[in-house]
Amino acid sequence: DSSEPLVLALNWKPEPQFGGFYAAQIQGYYQDNSLDVKIIEGGSGTPTIQMLAAGKVDYAIVSADEVVIAHARGATNIVALFATFQISPQAIMTHAERNFTSIEEILHSDGVLLWQAGLPYSQYLKNEYAPIKAFTAPYLGGIGSFQNDSKVSQQCFISSEPLTAVAAGLKIKTFLVADSGYNPYTTVLATSRERWRSSPSEVEAMIAAVRSGWNHYLEKPADTNSAMQTLNKAMSAETFAQSAQVQQALIRTKTTAHIGEMTLARWQTLGDQLLNLKIIQKPVAAEGLFMHMKPKHTASKAQ
Repeated sequence: DSSEPLVLALNWKPEPQFGGFYAAQIQGYYQDNSLDVKIIEGGSGTPTIQMLAAGKVDYAIVSADEVVIAHARGATNIVALFATFQISPQAIMTHAERNFTSIEEILHSDGVLLWQAGLPYSQYLKNEYAPIKAFTAPYLGGIGSFQNDSKVSQQCFISSEPLTAVAAGLKIKTFLVADSGYNPYTTVLATSRERWRSSPSEVEAMIAAVRSGWNHYLEKPADTNSAMQTLNKAMSAETFAQSAQVQQALIRTKTTAHIGEMTLARWQTLGDQLLNLKIIQKPVAAEGLFMHMKPKHTASKAQ
């Protein structure tokens, strides 16, 4: 029913990692593309990919590894449309005084590493740098344990927990997991294959609106940050500004011709890695994971 807004489900709270999706709403880019979009926020463990596969939402934010895993399990109706982060923000944060120079050193140290051991990135690192000497324990969020013990390292998003740690007066060092060779696209806009087949112009309009939103947000994040902060009062205005700044280099890289773009080679590598780690049991055809479409050239000055 065209009178119902399209629902876009986020997998976390309103934060700068979703800035472009909110900017598209605030700046009117959805409207400009004849779309009415309602954004619903998520939380820890919000199963956006299942929500999408089950037809409960029209669009969702997922990670590339979730898309591959869904396809391997038979949910081949999930299609990735737009990849916000070209470099994954997943990182390991350490205390500067430990003088680590790599993730490998952290894993081979006598320290403690807090992480979600079941996630693909941690399985990749365990496999890559086996045997691990560090004591590993579940990461439960925040920086409490890290703050109280210099031997503790923890998983983080480079644009989130490290800012909290620095604000708390800690001297830290962070290492991107992507530098170890595991670099799935993250904050990926996805929809169902049925929607893409039945409403291709709507899907293209959604991608165009989101791309305009991200181009705007990368240039001028302030308005959108203020709007997001009214929805997420737990994050300070200063942290919103810093986070928006830190993530820039992960979203628009030296090789990114068009914001949000994806390549077959990257999807293929990811599929091979997940198969190698036995996270998926059979190969997945990379072509079916994402929509191959060159963005339409719009008269947007922010390119």
